[in-house]
Amino acid sequence: MNASSLLAWIPPEHRRPLLNRLLIVWAVSVPIALAIWWGRQSQGLSHLLDVSLVYSFAISTCIWWLTDVVRFAFKSLLRSKSPHYWPPALHASLMLLVGIPLGYGLGTLVGDAYAGVSTWDLWHLEPQRFGTMLITAAAISTAYVAFFYQRGKAESLAKEATEAQLMLLQSQLEPHMLFNSLAHLRALIGHDTPRALAMLDHLNDYLRTTLQASRQPLHPLAAEFSRLHDYLSLMAIRMGPRLVFELDWPPALATAPVPSFILQPLVENAIRHGLETVVAGGRIEVQARTEGTQLLLTVRDNGCGISELALAESAQALTPGNERRAASWGLTHVRERMHGLYGTRANMHISNLPTGGTCVVLTMPWVVPNGEV
Repeated sequence: MNASSLLAWIPPEHRRPLLNRLLIVWAVSVPIALAIWWGRQSQGLSHLLDVSLVYSFAISTCIWWLTDVVRFAFKSLLRSKSPHYWPPALHASLMLLVGIPLGYGLGTLVGDAYAGVSTWDLWHLEPQRFGTMLITAAAISTAYVAFFYQRGKAESLAKEATEAQLMLLQSQLEPHMLFNSLAHLRALIGHDTPRALAMLDHLNDYLRTTLQASRQPLHPLAAEFSRLHDYLSLMAIRMGPRLVFELDWPPALATAPVPSFILQPLVENAIRHGLETVVAGGRIEVQARTEGTQLLLTVRDNGCGISELALAESAQALTPGNERRAASWGLTHVRERMHGLYGTRANMHISNLPTGGTCVVLTMPWVVPNGEV
C-alpha cells in the first residue's frame, strides 16, 4: 500500500495545498522552538535546542492534522462541502475546541517521550505556567486555522471567477460552428436530401451533447469523443472525400474526466487552417492515451502546418478586446482553460510534423479508478 492509497480520502486537488500548509506550519515552528529555548536559557534553566524543536514540531503537526486534515475525513459530520471543504462556523469552532487540546496533548506526549520527562507534572507543580503554555498553543493554532481558512476561501473565489471566464470564452466558440453548419445544411436541402438528413441528425446529436456538457467544466472522455465524432461527421458531409478522420481512445478511459469541449478548437483549427486550404484535403487523427499519472490527448493532421507567428500568439494570455487570428485565438483559448483548471500540472505542446501538418498534445492529470492521481 503506497502513500497515495493511504490518502485516497483526500480530494486530489487538495493534497498539494495540504502539504504546502504543513510546510508553513513547520517553518513557523522553528522560530517558536528558538523562542522557547532562548526563554528557558535566559531563566537559567537547562533546556536543549533539539528538545524545543521536537516539542514545537510535534505539537504543531498534531494540531495541524486534527484541525486541517481531519475535516476531509469527517466532511459529512462537519458538513464540509467542496470546493474548499471548510466547515461552517459552528462546526469549525467545535473542531477547534476538540482538535487543538487533543493535538497539543498528543504532541506533548511525543516531546515528553523524546526528552524523558513529563510535562503533565506542571499541572500539579506549576498550574499557571501549564495554563499559559496551553493558551499560547491555542492562540497560535487558531491563528493558523484562520489564516488557512481565509486563504482557502480566496483561492476558491478566484477559481470560481476563472471558471466563469472560461465558460464565457467557451460560449464564444459555439455560434461560429452553429452558423456555418446551418448555412451548409440550407445549401444541401435543395439538391441532396439524404446528405441533408444525415447532417441534421449529426447536428441534433451535437447540440444535445453540447447543451449537457455546457453546464459543467468537466465531463467523461467518452462524451468528449462522442461530441467530437458528431462535429467531424458534420464537417465530413460538408467536405466530402476531402476529409478523413480517426478517433482512437481505449474503453478503459471512457470515464476519465476531461475539460468540456477542449478538443473541438484544436480540430476546428486543423480543418480551417490545415486542410481546407489544401485542394486534396487531408486526414485528422485524435488520440487519447496515458503515461503514468498523465492523460495525453493528441490532435494530429497532415495539412499545411502552423506558422511561427500563430505559435507565438497562442502563448499569450487572452485579454478583452485583444483581436487575433482565429487559429491563435483557438489555441490560446485551450491553453487558458487548461491553466485555469489544472495550473502547472497541465501543458499544451504544439509542433509541425516533418511529413507535413501539425501535432497538438494536451497533457493533464489523470484520475485513475482507485482514486490516485
